[in-house]
Amino acid sequence: MARPPKPDSGYRVSVHAANGYRYASTQQSFVDKDTGKKKYRHVHWGCLDDSNRFIPGRAYFLADPEERAKLIFPKDWDISATRQFSGVKVPGRHAYSDDDVNRLYGDVWLLEQVADKVGIRRDLMAVFNENAELVDDIITLAIFPIVTEFSYRRLPRWQRIVKTPSGHDLTPSFITKLTQRITESDRMELFRLRAKRLGKEELLAVDSTTRSAYGDSLADVHWGKNKDGVDLPVTKEVVAYTLTSHMPVYYRTFSGNMPDSRSMETILTDLCHAGFENIIIVTDRGYESLRNLETYILKGQPFIVCSNTDRGIVLDKIKSFGAFNVRPEGMDVDPDLQIYYTQFDSEYEVKAKNGRVRKAVLKVNLYLDPVRRSAEQVNIDAQIKLQEAELKKRIAEGTPCEEDSTMKRIFRFFKVTYDPTSRLIQGYERDEKKIEKACLTSGFFAITSFKVQLDAMATYHHYRLRDEQEKYFQQMKGQLNFDKQQNWSEEGKTGRLFILFVSLILTSYVRYIWKTTKLHDIFESSLDILDEMRSIRCIEHTHKSKFITPFVGAQVDICEAFDIEIPEGCKPTYTSKRAYSRRRGRPRKPLTEREQ
Repeated sequence: MARPPKPDSGYRVSVHAANGYRYASTQQSFVDKDTGKKKYRHVHWGCLDDSNRFIPGRAYFLADPEERAKLIFPKDWDISATRQFSGVKVPGRHAYSDDDVNRLYGDVWLLEQVADKVGIRRDLMAVFNENAELVDDIITLAIFPIVTEFSYRRLPRWQRIVKTPSGHDLTPSFITKLTQRITESDRMELFRLRAKRLGKEELLAVDSTTRSAYGDSLADVHWGKNKDGVDLPVTKEVVAYTLTSHMPVYYRTFSGNMPDSRSMETILTDLCHAGFENIIIVTDRGYESLRNLETYILKGQPFIVCSNTDRGIVLDKIKSFGAFNVRPEGMDVDPDLQIYYTQFDSEYEVKAKNGRVRKAVLKVNLYLDPVRRSAEQVNIDAQIKLQEAELKKRIAEGTPCEEDSTMKRIFRFFKVTYDPTSRLIQGYERDEKKIEKACLTSGFFAITSFKVQLDAMATYHHYRLRDEQEKYFQQMKGQLNFDKQQNWSEEGKTGRLFILFVSLILTSYVRYIWKTTKLHDIFESSLDILDEMRSIRCIEHTHKSKFITPFVGAQVDICEAFDIEIPEGCKPTYTSKRAYSRRRGRPRKPLTEREQ
């Protein structure tokens, strides 16, 4: 009868010599799927030097604290390096034990404080089971593109001159393993934690952008329309921002050829599973469709969406105004924006799956910009003239036509007839219905809302907040250097998007503070704030406590705007530490002029 294995045998650490290295490893058993036999594999937790000093490696950094605590090291090994981790730190004053360093720290320090202030560090700790080292690695990866705009290949070199949250080199191979460790469960758990930080009736702006991808093996890669004009396949990245707290709370990837309107149902399901409640969805016209409208009503989901003016109810309202000079009868004017507006209700009925009919009342907000109306009508006349000139030229030169969809787009104000075989133009005439409709709706735009108790102008101002989202996408593609996906595996893509989400949270908050405080008058952009802080240094000498150089000038203003406490000893004001003792008894009388 075989001896039963000890329960702790898989956690006893021993030396595994391979390729000239001494690894601290454990042997873990597993069953081979093909043969069904029990086999063993080495897990390398780090290396050993000649004096049996344990140096933690990648597996140790990525392991949870509970898993680290199960490891049983030989008694003659020096495992003092493991005590530097937050889970096993001993109380007392920390003394630096490595080489003397003098590294930049100010911009990283500010972003670390922002991570604490917006709660993203606390949320990441909860997601990754209080693994502080893994969280520090993720925050370092999130900070690096914000302050450098470089790719991760330069990160280890950057860590030599900059003090980062992570205490070890983040090499490309380590980053690959870290990103592949992040799963869909981690993503959803982070969403649940972020959802709890939202208030009631938060405005959630949903929009998408395309990103070029190098990895052609990714499932979501398709030859959709590349907005960057690069000859690469693309994926569609959807991000939801709160227009109240001004930071992202949700993201998802879709195939590059997925229309926005078709992705909305998946987004709503995701938000529901993540615990987002009492939110108001704000979208542009790309997400407007009859299917989405009925989905909103059946789910009771409040929304604000920009609508097409050729929608039946909107177009009928515009036609009811009849001919007018400047202002239609029944529309009011906003003196600040100088646009006309009106709001009216529209009843809508939706048949549910159980056969019941649900009635809803939509608020349709119609606006007219007279300046824009005049410019658009002039443009219509100009387009008609240019299109007619091009048609005459093609007939004279015998130029064949493009495909039907292209012809309708190029000559949208004309009905063109051509020979189906030779595709030569035989004749054309003006499409009076299209011209009349274009002139009728010029200058008008509409916003439809459901279960939102706002008047027309309040709805308009809330919708305009969505414009900030475009600037965040610009930051993602420009400042954060995430305009292209530089990963080739599905696991790596999941982790990279997770880290990008953390980066967007940090940079969005910095931008929000810059826009809403006196920093907007001092600095031209949010990046200038980080540049101003960069000169602050953290100096660490062997067996001494670290110290940070003083905060001066605008650096103090930045901390005040962010409501962040300056480290002890770094404030510009100084108070003597000398203790003055008052003499006992009655104070001496001041000398009179005669006594002097």
